[in-house]
Amino acid sequence: MTIKSLKNISLSQYESFLELCKCKYFSIKGGHVKYTRSDLTRPIIFQTHINPVPEMIIRNGLKSLGYSKSDFFQILDGELIIKEISEGEKIKKYSKVKKDT
Repeated sequence: MTIKSLKNISLSQYESFLELCKCKYFSIKGGHVKYTRSDLTRPIIFQTHINPVPEMIIRNGLKSLGYSKSDFFQILDGELIIKEISEGEKIKKYSKVKKDT
């Protein structure tokens, strides 16, 4: 069993992960990209000119989303799918669901 590391995660991989987590691109200003989601209290921000994304930035994003390191790799590998659950008109919640094989 190999241990996966959050080091050397490229910008494109990290952006793909955020999009798989139902985060929406919000804006870019001064080389800083913002992604948001309806249940987040603050946006996820990272720099576009630093590749690979620093491990600290990825960990902070995972903490904001409420996901673990293993969730990160399972979502990227397609083993976990993020589903949107509507609760009312404005508040949306998201749940992790294992992909059916």
